Amino acid sequence: MGQYAQNTEVSQEKSRAEIETTLRRYGADAFSYGWEEGRAVIAFRANDRHIRFVLPMPDRNDEKFTHYRHSSGRMKPRAESAAYSAWEQASRQRWRALNLVVKAKLEAVECGISEFEEEFLAHIILPDGTTVGEQILPHVQKAYIDGKMPRLLLGPAK
Repeated sequence: MGQYAQNTEVSQEKSRAEIETTLRRYGADAFSYGWEEGRAVIAFRANDRHIRFVLPMPDRNDEKFTHYRHSSGRMKPRAESAAYSAWEQASRQRWRALNLVVKAKLEAVECGISEFEEEFLAHIILPDGTTVGEQILPHVQKAYIDGKMPRLLLGPAK
């Protein structure tokens, strides 16, 4: 099965702008965006919650962009422009996927399928700057490994 929007021609900038427009439409009152090598970040405020999505970006030096499989079965280097085009395509795909995720979550809330906090729980920014997901996921992983529920997941002590 192929990736969502794997052949999209929609630019990263247009996808980012669509996300911002969607957030405004659903009541967000703040939005920011940034990037650094290997990731992009969007953050917004809606329903009195601060939300952050970190979007892992493809590595420009990954062999899947810099090389191609020749008919002989061997990997051959791509031209610089072809490598850049392949990387750019993968980057556009990621932004389209994030756009889809944000729209779907907001629409699920709007329709009453779920609550805002349920949809965005892992991405809610806590007072210390981490997200709920960053705090809780290591405990969930450990619980599955050792079969013991940590107090954090059990609730308050009785």
